[in-house]
Amino acid sequence: MPKQTNYIAKVADNTGFIGYSDAEHGVWSDLFKQQQACVERYSADVYLDGLTKLAMPSERIPQCAEISHLLQPLTGWRVAPVPALISFGRFFDTLAEKSFPAASFIRSRADFDYIKEPDISHEIFGHTPLLTDPSFARFSETIGKIEQQVAPADYSWLIRLYWFTIEFGLLNQNGVYKALGSGLNSSPTELIYSVDSPEPERREFNVIDILRRPYRIDIHQPIYYVIDNIEDLLQVTERDLLSEIKKAQSLGLYDAGQSA
Repeated sequence: MPKQTNYIAKVADNTGFIGYSDAEHGVWSDLFKQQQACVERYSADVYLDGLTKLAMPSERIPQCAEISHLLQPLTGWRVAPVPALISFGRFFDTLAEKSFPAASFIRSRADFDYIKEPDISHEIFGHTPLLTDPSFARFSETIGKIEQQVAPADYSWLIRLYWFTIEFGLLNQNGVYKALGSGLNSSPTELIYSVDSPEPERREFNVIDILRRPYRIDIHQPIYYVIDNIEDLLQVTERDLLSEIKKAQSLGLYDAGQSA
């Protein structure tokens, strides 16, 4: 998560409605149409199923309340608009409450292909389809609850587990790599790169390895972790993540660029 942003958060009125300009709706529409074509080819079925369930409008930015109305009957989650950037602590706390914190602004045309910080397109198009799936929803909630048991100094260890699964995870779907993570499904360029490019390393899903893996937000990921089965995430929620964080800390972080 970036520490600063050039964007200003949109503020909801007393009914929860956020007003967007025609130009902002235009950015959403163009992003949606571009990504719709890409995700149909490169994304995992669990994501595509969620996208179908939420039936987002393509011509305008949907309101968080609209998405919540469809999401809550499925997994009990809702979406709440927040400022452009929030702390790790607040982020984890909202997950523990089954509330996804969605940055309310949308990127400018200048940042159309890549934006460091999450915007409403990434939050709604990238994240909420996964939250229709019970396994992903429970995994996200569990990460939030684990945060409440660790010291703030440990947050960066926990966020790596989120980063390499919910944000940038891949799925082995019938022997073919498919994009799972929200950061991939909302990216015009990294979605294709993560699945098709011979450049990145694709590693077997391993919690300790993930916890030790530094990441950067300003490049396409050099390493992706591949989940063989969605149920693998449910198994993670049943493990002693606190102990695994301590084990990872005892082993230390990998050096940048280190592959093992």
